[in-house]
Amino acid sequence: MIDRQIPQERLDLLWILAYAAALIFILRLLNMQVLGGAYYREIAEKNRTQIIGQSAPRGRIFSSDEKPIATSKPSFSLIYFPGQARTGPEIDRMARALARPLGADYDELRKRIFRAASREKPVRLAENLPSKQMLALSELKAVYPGVDIVVEARRYYPFGAYLSHMVGYIGRMDNRDWAVHSRDKNYSMDSRLGKAGLEQMYEKELKGKDGGIYLEVDSRGRLSRVLESRKWVPGADIFLTIDSKAQAAAEEGLKKSISGKGAVVALDPRTGAVIAFASAPDYDPNMFVLSGAEKEGLPAGKVLPEFNVALQGTYPPGSIFKIITSAALLESGRVDPQETVNCHGYYDAGSRVFKCWNKKGHGKVAFTEALAKSCDVYFYTTSQKAGALAVEKEARAFRVGKVSGIPLPGEKSGNVFGPSLRAAKKSYWFIGDTLNQAIGQGETLMTPMQAAGLIAAVANGGVFHRPYFVERIVRSDGQLYARGKPEVLSRVQLKPSTWTQIRQALRDVILDGTARSARINGAEVYGKTGTAQNPQGKDHAWFVAYATVNNEPAKIAVAVLVEHGEHGSSSAAPIAKAVIEAALRSELPAKAAPVRVIEPPQAPAPIQEPAVPGRIII
Repeated sequence: MIDRQIPQERLDLLWILAYAAALIFILRLLNMQVLGGAYYREIAEKNRTQIIGQSAPRGRIFSSDEKPIATSKPSFSLIYFPGQARTGPEIDRMARALARPLGADYDELRKRIFRAASREKPVRLAENLPSKQMLALSELKAVYPGVDIVVEARRYYPFGAYLSHMVGYIGRMDNRDWAVHSRDKNYSMDSRLGKAGLEQMYEKELKGKDGGIYLEVDSRGRLSRVLESRKWVPGADIFLTIDSKAQAAAEEGLKKSISGKGAVVALDPRTGAVIAFASAPDYDPNMFVLSGAEKEGLPAGKVLPEFNVALQGTYPPGSIFKIITSAALLESGRVDPQETVNCHGYYDAGSRVFKCWNKKGHGKVAFTEALAKSCDVYFYTTSQKAGALAVEKEARAFRVGKVSGIPLPGEKSGNVFGPSLRAAKKSYWFIGDTLNQAIGQGETLMTPMQAAGLIAAVANGGVFHRPYFVERIVRSDGQLYARGKPEVLSRVQLKPSTWTQIRQALRDVILDGTARSARINGAEVYGKTGTAQNPQGKDHAWFVAYATVNNEPAKIAVAVLVEHGEHGSSSAAPIAKAVIEAALRSELPAKAAPVRVIEPPQAPAPIQEPAVPGRIII
C-alpha cells in the first residue's frame, strides 16, 4: 500500500479557496437580499404584474379672479382584457363589432385583439372617446366580455386660444423628452407632458402622480386577475396674476383690429405683475390633445402660429420713444421747456428734408404741447441741442436693448440706437441719425413687453420690475407651494420736475392731443401714441398708457401694438382703453364699465375616481 500524504500547504490553499467561495456567496446573498433587496423585489414585481396607466389630472391654471384657463376633464379609453383564449371567429366578430363605432380599420383592429388574446396581455384599443362613441361601445360590453372603458384625465382649455402664448400646451413624449424623464416612474413612453409656456415651465408641479390598474400575470406573462386600482394624485394648481376680463378685452381688441395681428401687455406698475398678455395670431392648445376622430375635418398640415409677438416681435417704437427723448431733453439742461419751436410740417437738414407727420405743421409749440401733439419737428430741433449721446443714455436707462426678464422663453432684447455703438464700430454718426433717433425710428427696436415696462416706469417714478405672472402655486392638499413676489431690476433717476412735465404732457395727449379716443370717465389716463414706419407694408400702430383713479398710484400700465395698424390713435388706443376699463371695472362709475367682456365657459367638474377600481360602469 502506497501512503500518499497531501502537503499541508495544499490543504491550506484548498481551505482558503473554500472560505473565499463561501464568503463571496454570503456577500452576494447579502447584496441581493439586503442591499439590493428593494431593487430585486421591484424586478420580481414587474415580472408578476402589468400596469394599465391612468393619467392623473394635471394641476389647473386659474386667472387672478379664479377663472379656469387650463383644467382637466374625463377622458375614456377602450381597453381589452383577454380573460381566456378566443377562437378566430370570435375575434373576427369582436373586431367587426368594434370597428364601426370606433371608425377604425377592421384588419388592424383584428390584429391587435388577436395579438392581445394570444399573449394574454391587455391592450388599449382607443383613447379620448367622444360621448357618442362611448355610449355605442358601452352596449357591446355585455356581448363581448373583456371589453371595458377606463376613465382617465385629459387636458382641457375652456377658453380655447385664450392666453395661449403664456399657457402653452402639452404633447406626447418624444425621444428627447424620454431621455430626460426615463428614470421617473411617473412617466411612460406614451405620457403627455408640457411642451411650451407654463405647461412646460411648471411640468413638475402640474404633473401630479398617475394611477393605474395593476394586473397579475403568470410566469408565461398570461393575465390571471386584476389586483387593484391605485388612485391618482392631481398636480398642483397655479393661480396667475392675469385678470380674466382685461385679458379678454385685449384678445378681442386684437382680433377686431385692422390686421388681426399684434400684441397687448398690461402690467401693474406697483409690482410688475402681468395683468394681460395677448399675442395675435394665437392658437388653440386643445389641438394638441385631440383624438384621431376629433381631428377629422380639420385642415391638413395646419401650421400653428406659435410666434410670440409680445416677447419676440421687435419693431421701431415710433413716437412712443419720444417719452425717452423728452427725458433726455429736460435732463440735459440745454432745452428750456417753455421755449417754442415753429413747425412748418418739415425740417430741412441740409442734405435731406425730414417731414412731420402733420404735413400742415403745428405752428409754434413748446415742450408740453409738442409731446401732446407728437410734433416731429420739435423733437428734430431740440434733440440736436441735447445731443444724441444724451438720448442714448436715457434709452439705456429705460432698458431699451435689454430683456424685461419675464420668465418665458424666447424673449428678444430689441436694439438701442446711438452714437457710442457707431463709435465702437468705427463708423460715422450723421445728423439724420440724430433726427431718426429722436422720434424712435432708425435702428431702434423694441418689443411690446419693453414698451409696457417703459410706460410702467413712467407711472411709478422710474422703477423697472421683473414682470411675473404666477401669483401662487397650491398643492392638491391645499398647502401653499410657492408665491410670486416683486423684484426690482433697475431705477431711472430723473429730476422731480422732469417726471412732472412728462406726465403733464402725457395727460394732455388724452385730453387734447392725439389720443382723445382713450378718455375714460372716472379715471385719469396718461398715454402716448406712436406710428412706426414699416418698409414691408403699412405702418405699425403703437399706444402706451397708464391710468389712475382718485389720485391713487397707478394700478395698470398697458402697451398695444397693432401690426399694419397705421395710426396709434385709431387702431391701438381703443384697445388700451378697453383693457384699462376692464382692469379697473370695480373702481369706475357704472356707465364707464366695459359694455361687453368675454366670459369663460363654466369649468368642468373635478374628475372623480371610478366607483369600481379601474372601471367605469355604464
